[in-house]
Amino acid sequence: MRTFVSISMTGAMMAPGLAAEVRVSVEIPRLNVAEYHRPYVAIWLEKPDQSFVGNLAVWYDLKLKDNEGSKWLKDMRQWWRKSGRELTMPVDGLSSATRAPGEHTINVAVDQPPMRGLTPGDYHLVIEAAREVGGREILRLPFRWPATAPESQRIKGGHELGHVAIDIRP
Repeated sequence: MRTFVSISMTGAMMAPGLAAEVRVSVEIPRLNVAEYHRPYVAIWLEKPDQSFVGNLAVWYDLKLKDNEGSKWLKDMRQWWRKSGRELTMPVDGLSSATRAPGEHTINVAVDQPPMRGLTPGDYHLVIEAAREVGGREILRLPFRWPATAPESQRIKGGHELGHVAIDIRP
């Protein structure tokens, strides 16, 4: 079974009258292992030099007593070094529960951070997944903002992530 996460970003862009839609699909594969745990996942934007731009989503175990689930966020090492250690979780509008296999959608308005104020140029969508008693994987998809024509990028992960795609429509 495949899990698809869709992030749709719509709204006003840099210039009046322009609008865009960005769809990000993340497949979390169902793994046939003795002890399965849902992965923690962080999704963020960065520049081609890997400098951090902003977070889009962080999925982790929110329901553990005394916010205990947040202590394993550091297992997403790249995200943790770039942004995570500076955050006090949970963060409204950013953090949510881990995802089971299935399709999931998150809508991110272009007039909200990190999209608001995003200067024209090249960027990467970054997805990092880490799973207890499992592995860790990070994928990067390049894109240009704002898009002047429809753009699609796709990549396939090796173990913790399946297919990841970004589709941008101006």
